[in-house]
Amino acid sequence: MKIKFLLSAPGLAWCAALGAAPLSVSTAVQSQPDAASAVLAVLSAGTEQPPLSNKVGPAPAGWIAVDLPGPFTGYVKNKDLTKQLDITPGASVYLGPKDTSGVLEVFEKGDSASITGLRGGWTQIRLDKSLVGYLSSNAPAGSAPAPMDSAAAPAPSAPAPLPVQAASASTAAPAPEGSPTALSQIFEGTLASSRSFLYPSRPYKWQLVDSAGNRIAYVDMKDILVTDRIENYLGHQVVVLGSLRPVKETRDIVIDVEAFHLK
Repeated sequence: MKIKFLLSAPGLAWCAALGAAPLSVSTAVQSQPDAASAVLAVLSAGTEQPPLSNKVGPAPAGWIAVDLPGPFTGYVKNKDLTKQLDITPGASVYLGPKDTSGVLEVFEKGDSASITGLRGGWTQIRLDKSLVGYLSSNAPAGSAPAPMDSAAAPAPSAPAPLPVQAASASTAAPAPEGSPTALSQIFEGTLASSRSFLYPSRPYKWQLVDSAGNRIAYVDMKDILVTDRIENYLGHQVVVLGSLRPVKETRDIVIDVEAFHLK
C-alpha cells in the first residue's frame, strides 16, 4: 500500500520549505489536527519551524505534526494533587483554570512539573516536557489566532516593592523533602480567618479563600514583620509572596509567607 507514504507535490514543497526557512507568517500550533482544537502556541513570522515529530503516526491530510519544546504553563484541579503536592498520573492538564479550557496534556508518570500558583480550585503548574502539536499546511496568510488560555504565556512577575517585608534576609524555611518546589511564587486571594465557632482549632490562623469562600491555602505568617494588624487585611484581596508546602497528614496546602500586600 504505497499510497500511505505518498504526499502531494504541494504538500512536499510546503514541508520542505518549513524545514528550510523560518515561517513567513504567524502560525498557530493546534493540540489536535483540527482547526477547532485548542491552540498550544502561536509561532511568530520569522520563527524557526519546530522539528517534525516521530512520536505519533502520520498526520491527516493538510496537517503536519511537530515537536513543540516546553516548558508550558498549565492548570490541574486541586483534587488531582496528592498529599505531597504531586500530580496524579492520568490527570488532565488544562490550558486555563476552568473546565471549558482545552486540555494541554494528560500528565504521565515520570513527567516533570512544579507548582507556580494557586487559582481557587485550580493549581497552576510549569510542565517541563515537549509536546506534539499540529500545523495546518493550508493556513491562510496573515496573523494566526491568539492561543486559548495560552500555555506559552510567561509566569507572572513579582510585584513592585512590597510594604510588608520578610523578617530577615533569608527566605522562608525550605520545603520539606519530597515537596515539589521551594521557590517563592505569587499567590492571590482574599485573606480570611481559618477559625470559626464550629472549628475553633485550625493548624494555621489565616487562610486565602476564593470568591466563593473556599479555602485556597493556609498562610503561615510567622516569618514576616507586619507594620499593621493582620486583622485589618481580613476580607480584602491580597497578593502573597511565598513558597508552598503540604500540611502533614492532610490534603491541605500552606504558604510560607515572605511578604504580602493589598491587591
